[in-house]
Amino acid sequence: MKIGRFLWEGKEFLGIVKEKEVTLLTNKGAEKRVELSQVKILPPCLPTKIVGVGLNYRDHAEELGMPLPEEPLIFLKPSTAVIGHEDYILLPPESEEVHYEGELAIVMGTELYKPASLEEAKRAILGYTCFNDVTARDIQRKDGQWTRAKSFNTFAPLGPFIVLDLDTSNLTIQTRVNGQTVQRSNTALMIFKPLELVYKIAQVMTLKPGDIIATGTPPGVGPLKPGDIVEVEIENIGILKNYVKSLQER
Repeated sequence: MKIGRFLWEGKEFLGIVKEKEVTLLTNKGAEKRVELSQVKILPPCLPTKIVGVGLNYRDHAEELGMPLPEEPLIFLKPSTAVIGHEDYILLPPESEEVHYEGELAIVMGTELYKPASLEEAKRAILGYTCFNDVTARDIQRKDGQWTRAKSFNTFAPLGPFIVLDLDTSNLTIQTRVNGQTVQRSNTALMIFKPLELVYKIAQVMTLKPGDIIATGTPPGVGPLKPGDIVEVEIENIGILKNYVKSLQER
């Protein structure tokens, strides 16, 4: 099942997606079926935080010539960076080297802190979606830590929908810029699998409903420029598409 958030006739709705149609759900339990082309697709959840994971693909570690991490390398992105499908990524004047990073994202369904088992962690997961961990690479190198480079407004594209009950063990993940494939890998190459990430991160911090864990990017990250169209596609989830322009064009 695919679920999401939608704007229709000036109001926000939760909805269930089936092919090219969405069933909008109202607070009173009523349903309204409309074509996807008639609604604006909003970010599918409203996270209190985004927990990112660095260097989590074996082929990415090989590309960089770095040893595999013994524990997940985690960082945070703010909720203010979130945008949705077909929204604009705004390139800030502070950076001359903004990169795409296509990723699988875990969406939390219930609050979780210090789970006693992997099974408890599994029950707290709502589903999965596509994510683009947009990063100001030059600022990342300059600062030596990642917060500023990862946190600009619009640097967390998310969506288009959340897929429930998904087996993430063997999914093709790819990123395209202007139709050209620039990243292509498989979730089977993750060092720390999604369930393990949820379990380990929840030992550190409380995960709230709607929170995102971005599970790391495969090799092939690279720059974005004004006018680009960037797409993150994950097998059995869908395509997250965003447009790129400079902040001055806003």
